[in-house]
Amino acid sequence: MFEQTFKNIDDILHKDAGCSSELDYVEQTSWVLFLKYLDDLEKDKQTKADLSGKEYTPIISKEYKWEKWAVPKTKEGKLDHHKALSGDDLKDFVDLKLFPYLKKIKISAAGPDTIEYKIGEIFSELKNKIQSGYNLREVVNLIDELRFRSHKEKHEMSHLYEGKIKNMGNAGRNGGEYYTPRPLIKTIVKVVSPKIGNKIYDGAVGSAGFLCEAFNYLKKSKKLGTKDMSVLQKSTFFGKEKKSLAYIIGTMNMILHGIEAPNIVHTNTLSENISDIQEKDRYDVILANPPFGGKERKEVQQNFPIKTGETAFLFLQHFIKILKAGGHAGVVIKNTFLSNTDNASISLRKTLLESCNLHTVLDMPGGTFTGAGVKTVVLFFEKGAPTRKVWFYQLNLDRNLGKTNPLNEDDLAEFVKLQKKKENSDNSWSVDFKDVDMSTFDLSVKNPNAPEAPQLRHPQEILVEMKSLDEETKNILNSIKELL
Repeated sequence: MFEQTFKNIDDILHKDAGCSSELDYVEQTSWVLFLKYLDDLEKDKQTKADLSGKEYTPIISKEYKWEKWAVPKTKEGKLDHHKALSGDDLKDFVDLKLFPYLKKIKISAAGPDTIEYKIGEIFSELKNKIQSGYNLREVVNLIDELRFRSHKEKHEMSHLYEGKIKNMGNAGRNGGEYYTPRPLIKTIVKVVSPKIGNKIYDGAVGSAGFLCEAFNYLKKSKKLGTKDMSVLQKSTFFGKEKKSLAYIIGTMNMILHGIEAPNIVHTNTLSENISDIQEKDRYDVILANPPFGGKERKEVQQNFPIKTGETAFLFLQHFIKILKAGGHAGVVIKNTFLSNTDNASISLRKTLLESCNLHTVLDMPGGTFTGAGVKTVVLFFEKGAPTRKVWFYQLNLDRNLGKTNPLNEDDLAEFVKLQKKKENSDNSWSVDFKDVDMSTFDLSVKNPNAPEAPQLRHPQEILVEMKSLDEETKNILNSIKELL
C-alpha cells in the first residue's frame, strides 16, 4: 500500500511546476506524510491517556489538525467536499496559515528535547513547493489513506521512506551524500555493538540512517522497560547536519522510526574548534559516513591541528577528539586514507594509531555506494589505548555491485563472524603495529592470503611460441595439399 501510494504521489508531483527532481518529491512528500503521522500519533496518545484516566494536551491546536484542514469528513467517514479546501484556497491556507503556525509552535515548547520544538524547527526550514492546490489536494487525499497505528504499519512505512531517501541520494550530485547502504550500516552497528545508556553520535548525520539503525538494534537488544525507552528517546542519539534538506529529512526519519524528539542540530560540525571540546561534550559511540571529496576553506581548517581541505579527514579528527576514552567508533572513509603520502594523511594516520586502537579495517568493493564511484573502507577503533594489531577484511564478491546488484547483509556475514575473534582467512589477515613503516604509517590493503596472480611471460618468449605455431600450421596445410 505504501509503495503504490508513494509512486502515485511522485506521478502527481512530476506534473507540478514547483517540483523538478527526486529531491523535491521526497521533501514535499515528507512534510505531508509527517503531518499525517503526527495526527495518528496524537490519536494514539489520546487513547492511551483515556485508558489510564489521564489528561492529554494536544500538540496541534484544533484549527490546524489534519482532520480539520486536510480531510474534513462526513458522518459516514467520507471526504466532505463542501468543507475540504482545494485549488488556491488550499495552497493559500497551507502557505499563509499552516506553515507560519507550525513554525511558531516551538515558542511554547517546554524545551528543545520535545516534539513541539522539533516540529517548529522542521517547518522553519521547509516551504511548500507544490504550486498547484489541486495537485496538493490529490497528494493529501492519497496520504490520508495511509495508517501508522500498528507496529507493522510503522515499520513498513519507515522502510519505504528509506527507499525514498535512497532515490533522493542517487538523484543528487553526490550519490553517497544522503544514503549509506542499510546492509553496511547494520553491519557497522553490529560490530560496534552499542549498549543502552551509551550516548551515540553522528556528526554528519545526513538522513540519520546510522542513528535509526542503532535505535532498531538497541530496541531488540533486550526486553526494554519504561526507563530504558525513556533513555533511548531522550538521551541516547545525537547528531549534527549542515545542509537544510538533509537536516529536515534526518529529523523526520528519526521521528518516523519512533524517536519523538531527535537531538539533531542544524549546524556545520567543522565550524567548531576541536580544542574547545570538553569531557562533557564527548560520546560513547560514534557511527558515521562523513562526506568526502569536499574542499574546506582555510578558516574552517584553522579549527583543526592537522590542516587539510579534505572534508572527511577533518571529520575524522573531530570524531577522535569527541570520542570518550574507552568509546567505540565505526567510520566510513575513502580507502586512499590508508596510503596517501601527503603530510596531512600521514599525520592523521599517526594520530589515529597512537591515540586509538584501530582494531579492524573493512575494505569495501567498488560500487558499494551507488553513483559515488569511490572505494571506501570502514575504520573500527576504540579510544584510549594505542594500536597494537590491525585486523583487515577484504570483501571480495563474485559480482559487480550497482543499482541492480546492491550490497546485502549476506555479503557481510563472513566479515561479522570472523571479526569477533579476528580470525585469518582467504579474505582476512592481521598486521602488527611494529611492522608498520613509522615514516609513513602506511596501512595499504595488501592481502597476503590472496592467490598469486600468474606471472606474465616475456614478450620474446611469446614471439618464439607464435613462430613455432605458425610453422606447425604451415606443415599441416602442406600435408593437406599432398593428400589432395
